[in-house]
Amino acid sequence: MIIIGENIHIISKEVSTAVKERNAKVIQDLAIAQTKAGADYLDLNIGPARKNPEETVEWLVNTVQAVSDLPLSIDTLNPIAMEAGLKASKKRPLLNSASGRTDSKEKTLPLAKKYNTAVVLSVLTDKGCPPDVESRTESILDTVAYANELGIPNEDIWVDPIVLPVSADQTQVTADLEFIKILPDILPDIKSTVGLSNVSNGTPEELRGIINRTYLMMLKRNGLYSAIADPLDAELMALDQGKMPDIIELIHKAMDEEHIVLSSLSKKQRDYVKTAQILLGQTLYSHSWLED
Repeated sequence: MIIIGENIHIISKEVSTAVKERNAKVIQDLAIAQTKAGADYLDLNIGPARKNPEETVEWLVNTVQAVSDLPLSIDTLNPIAMEAGLKASKKRPLLNSASGRTDSKEKTLPLAKKYNTAVVLSVLTDKGCPPDVESRTESILDTVAYANELGIPNEDIWVDPIVLPVSADQTQVTADLEFIKILPDILPDIKSTVGLSNVSNGTPEELRGIINRTYLMMLKRNGLYSAIADPLDAELMALDQGKMPDIIELIHKAMDEEHIVLSSLSKKQRDYVKTAQILLGQTLYSHSWLED
């Protein structure tokens, strides 16, 4: 799976301060660490970038490219910042992200054609996030058709179904699993991606890792192509590389609703099974789902 390193994100106080103060070392240390950990892309999430958008993103892109040869994912809703980031990228970047919203169709999506980039297209519309698989499908079919009309081929489109927190709505988590599974049938040659860590937003910090790892393995089984995730999570990377086959097998058994005797498992194995059951909506979410 393609892993897009998520750690250079303006929501992080460390990153936000480093960008504001033009502290290259903080940014470069994160870029180097993610590169060494096995990331395939580095996501540069600068948020709305309202102040000095062009100069800010140019500095960030050049700072990262000075220490890493990985291609970049330019992640902003500001089309001015987006264009500056695409122009500054040495390798073919990923435009992250466009959507079915009118402003995005008019201002951001055309940049993918102009700079010949791959582009993340989310299912968002002017009404927000579609609530189920059917409406997500309807939305993305419309937006992909619009992108095709601009001259962007399916091969350059990465679809994002928008992952929502399991603590807020378990049905949305399972809807995304189903959406990823059917995506190749409804849109041949399309790739897929998710913002993985969104699924664990709102959960206790010590539980976020196992939620993210379990969900990644579930999505991967259903055909997920890529994920914006934390490559510094060594266990997540080990799972993605197939180095924990017993855990992966148990997650798959939970997905198939096979009977699993929890008492026969180690604590770690039980935790992964219980987490899979939460993500599948087989067990009602609570912060204490791992407690025996």
